[in-house]
Amino acid sequence: MSIEWLRDLVIVIWGLLSTAVLIFIAVTVYALYRRAKPVLDSMNTTSANVQRITTCIRDEVARPLIEVAAIVQGVSQGINMVTKLFRKQ
Repeated sequence: MSIEWLRDLVIVIWGLLSTAVLIFIAVTVYALYRRAKPVLDSMNTTSANVQRITTCIRDEVARPLIEVAAIVQGVSQGINMVTKLFRKQ
């Protein structure tokens, strides 16, 4: 056996081991992806539900409260303006 033959043998073994490790990593990543996909889908569904709920709350609760607060503030400022006009100086 010459050194060239030994060198070639090491290169071939190294290539086979590298290929096996890459295949193992690819299979592991794919298995993790398959396990995580339902969780990610569930999180997306939950996120969409939360977004719909917050939109509904904003439309049904927050906007009417803001409108009532604006009306109350306007009436309060109007009353203050009238009382300033009739106040003795």
